[in-house]
Parts: sequence; structure tokens; C-alpha cells
Amino acid sequence: MELKVNGATGRIDKYLSNNTEYSRELLAKMIVDGHITVNGQKVKPSYPIQEGDLIFFDEAQIPHVEIKSEDMPLDIVYEDDDLMVINKPSGLTVHPGAGIFTHTLVNGLLFHTRNLSDIGGPERPGIVHRLDKDTSGLMLVAKTNKAHEILAAGFKNKTIHRSYLALLDGVFPASKAVIDAPIKRDKEHFQRFVVAAGGKKAQTNLQVIKKYAHHTLVRLVLKTGRTHQIRVHMAYIGYPIFNDPVYNNKKSTAFGQFLHSATLEFDHPITGKHLSFTAVVPQEFADYLKTTYQDEEISKIA
Repeated sequence: MELKVNGATGRIDKYLSNNTEYSRELLAKMIVDGHITVNGQKVKPSYPIQEGDLIFFDEAQIPHVEIKSEDMPLDIVYEDDDLMVINKPSGLTVHPGAGIFTHTLVNGLLFHTRNLSDIGGPERPGIVHRLDKDTSGLMLVAKTNKAHEILAAGFKNKTIHRSYLALLDGVFPASKAVIDAPIKRDKEHFQRFVVAAGGKKAQTNLQVIKKYAHHTLVRLVLKTGRTHQIRVHMAYIGYPIFNDPVYNNKKSTAFGQFLHSATLEFDHPITGKHLSFTAVVPQEFADYLKTTYQDEEISKIA
């Protein structure tokens, strides 16, 4: 990973902790060990960054730790010997990483069962795909390697169908749209992605469900699966997701973006049986629309 310093000053360890998901302590150790360099040179954690500095971060050197099981409530929508469908709450990180090793969905899955695929490595048992920490809703978990391989191929070949519900800031003028814009990582802010030439192809289909006075409720279907794709695309067209702490300039609450994985449809990887699941939006999402617009129907939409 590379970061180019733009308009920032201060110590490199503090700068990186503010612009990545890693702890300052972990970053300082990696700087001392030479796994983080500036302009090709080894520096100290106290190095004062300067405009134009090019920081190289060797993520492969991040130390791995044993992931422990944790007893936590899981909203299991479906489970058999091969897979699980989980309704993930907003605020729950999917898997350990970036200096976070506890209180993730994986910790809870390991307490629930030890029968999880290991294709994704020791920090991602069972994880075929992921949702952002503050995105809620349905996601698949593989319990066997065979199921994992077939499901992963299903995502790649687009035979697994998903749709999302999102509340956008602003009143979207049309009834539908296709956003086709390439996405790549923002070199100045590691946690963000941007629409930019040279990025990976990304396409999102948008369908308006309901227009309010200052917001729009939409259904979104991904044609590609880039990190933060929906959030980046909505901000790019000028209608960012309501309450998004990263891509919306307005003040956000701890709940995070109003983005929910509402439907999931696929053929069972082993039996071939067609499975379809829906999940209504979280209580916080529904309560906001009920309070703001007296919309009592939102709790029925999935």
C-alpha cells in the first residue's frame, strides 16, 4: 500500500493512525521494524511528515494473532451443514484485521461452531464475502471448503443475487439510474475510495422506492463488487448515503450509514435447491423515517 501526503503535518505514526484502520502502537512497531518507509527510507515513529512524502506500507508484515471465540448474539436466518445466512447488525465488524482481533462476527461464529471453511485463512474462517462495519443485513457464511469454493464462484459469476436498501441525502430526480464509474483507493486517505480514471470497473443499478422531502429511499443492485462501491457511487452522483461518516460531509451518528443488505438469492452449493431470503431494515433505520416522515411502511420493505 502507498500513501501520498497531501496537506498534512505531524508525526508519521499519528498521521497513519488517523488515515488507516490500524492502531498507533502497531504502526509504531512496523515503522521501527522497517515495514513502513518514507520515500524509500527507514524512519522513526516521530518522523515529521512533509508535503509530497510517499509512504510505503507493507501490509503483509502485519502480525497475526490467534482469533478467540466469543459468546455473542447472532441473528441466524438459515443454517445447515454447508452454510449459514446471517443478518448482520450495523456496527459489527465482519472479521479481524487492522489491529482488531475481538468483537467481530468471526469471533461470534467461532463460538457458535467450529465447522467453518478455512479457505480465507485463519482470520476469515467461513467468510465468503463481507459487509462494511456499519452496513447491516444479509451475508453468507461457508461451513465447508467445498461450499466456500462454489459460493465464491457464484459471486464471481454473478449467479448470487443481492439487493440493498439505502436512504440518500437529497431528492433524486429520476426514477432509476445506472452508475458506471471506475473506483480505486484514495492514496491520501487509506480508508476511502474514489471514482477515478484507472480504477477498477464498477457499476451500480439504482431504483427509487420512495421520495421524501429531503431524502430518497432506493434499492441498489451491484453489477460489480468493489469495496465501498455503493457508498462511493452515491457520493459521486451527489446523493450520498444518509449518516455515512466517511463519504457524507454532514454530521453522522454512531449508527453509521443507512445502507442495508435486504435480499439474498442463490442456489444451494451442494443440494442445488434455490434459496431466497429477505431482511427488513434495522430499527434505527425504520425509526428515523417513522419519526421524520411518519412512514409506517418502512418496516415492511425488504
